Amino acid sequence: MVQIAYIMLCHKDPQGVIDKARQLTAVGDKVVIHFDARAPRQAFALMREALDDDPNVAFARRVKCGWGEWSLVQATLNGVEKAVSTFPDATHFYLLSGDCMAIKTAEFAHHLLEADDLDYIESVDFFTSGWIKTGFVKERLIYRHLFNERTQKWLFYTALDLQRRLGLTRAVPADLEIMIGSQWWCLRRRTVEAVLRFVRQRPDVPRFFRTTWIPDETFFQTLVHHLVPSPEIQRRNLTFLMFSDYGLPVTFYNDHYDLLVGQDYLFARKISPEATDLKTRLGALYARTGVTFEISNEGRKLHAFLTGRGRIGQRFAPRFWEREATIGRDRELLLVACKKWHVARRLIDQISLVSNVPIVDFVFDEEGTPLPNLGGIESTIVKRSRHRRALMRMLFEYYGTDRLLVCLDTANLDLLKDFFADRCESRLLEVQCDFSDEYLAGHARRVGLAGERTSEETLARILPTVRNDVMAERDAIRDAEFAEFYRLRERATPEENAHALSVFLSISPEQALQIVSHDHLFAD
Repeated sequence: MVQIAYIMLCHKDPQGVIDKARQLTAVGDKVVIHFDARAPRQAFALMREALDDDPNVAFARRVKCGWGEWSLVQATLNGVEKAVSTFPDATHFYLLSGDCMAIKTAEFAHHLLEADDLDYIESVDFFTSGWIKTGFVKERLIYRHLFNERTQKWLFYTALDLQRRLGLTRAVPADLEIMIGSQWWCLRRRTVEAVLRFVRQRPDVPRFFRTTWIPDETFFQTLVHHLVPSPEIQRRNLTFLMFSDYGLPVTFYNDHYDLLVGQDYLFARKISPEATDLKTRLGALYARTGVTFEISNEGRKLHAFLTGRGRIGQRFAPRFWEREATIGRDRELLLVACKKWHVARRLIDQISLVSNVPIVDFVFDEEGTPLPNLGGIESTIVKRSRHRRALMRMLFEYYGTDRLLVCLDTANLDLLKDFFADRCESRLLEVQCDFSDEYLAGHARRVGLAGERTSEETLARILPTVRNDVMAERDAIRDAEFAEFYRLRERATPEENAHALSVFLSISPEQALQIVSHDHLFAD
């Protein structure tokens, strides 16, 4: 039978820590609290007085903690040692922060841990995984970091620079493969005991990590990987956390309840101290029974979408080869922009019946678009977009033509502007469709803003934003005032659409009418 011992690393909000401890122990789970020794003694005394009579709560030996320091690992080790010795019936040990709260019931958590005999810890290769996005990589390990980067910045960087100048590097312990991942994990008892034995038997290992930088992201991750067979490690954590594009943790507020409980995690970090309603609802959740959770797991994409909409800035200055590249003065590039790709595909299928113009299908939007071998420039969407004019020039040459038709999503305004700035003759046909709520819900699922099990309430909240986003793309195209801009509209008559298509393709009105009169051209 599963019994969880939670190790809570805290440094503030003693009443909040008391409340969380009581919520977790109310169902029989255990809690060990490490309260930062830098915090006021009165705060610690308040917690001791409130929780000393609870046999399911214990306190770890306190140390003064600093971000990026070994002290965070030492605090965790102190908490783990206390939990192992105090709670012999605990089967799993779960590391939490004071800002974490349960987003599932204890019943759900126990069933999950009981179903599979696994350790849950994010653990990927330190050097090859790309987990570290910016800043130091190997420098975290091969140099000795004796000062705190945040509070002793000058000393930190001066010591680092001195070691570089003198070549004072050191080797990583030869038998260890250094791993990295999130600080927050859930480990089985035998794994925790194996880690504690290893630390006692190999003092050289904690001595090495003691002077690495940000060891809380590497110490347990490396030792678990070293001591536990790989099939017994689930290389993800069970705590939901997100980071903004500035590298800061995202904080959750009262209106995030539905989003949080729909994620495939047991806890979430960080809950705002001011989110009193959210804390009340989540606090009551852990002890409930018989709750069914609809897991949609769209949180990260939804957050990126909603925050990114307001931050659309200018793109970086083009490289010199992009500025000088041209598709060709005597070439004609026909651009079909449509949000509903299936409608655009029906249209180009009909165009191919009356015109021999070569057609390329959503080359900048779909990775699997069939393309000829162009020396690697066609291999990924990133490369195609980066070298857009060169790609178009090579496609003109491959097909041996001076006319080429390309389909684009309406979101690609920067591509449209770049093509119209070229010396070639560019024409744009926007296929303007109507969007039902049902279609927009499907679109939200296709792009990951919603999952198959996202609640109707959550969908109802995000659909206006999705619709506004689609409409904003349409307005942006119109506001760009492209010289040769034509439009097919779902609500227009076939004759009106035929006139626009006739001019766009330089075909007869009769041929254009044949194309737009397709019975199901705009159908979903």
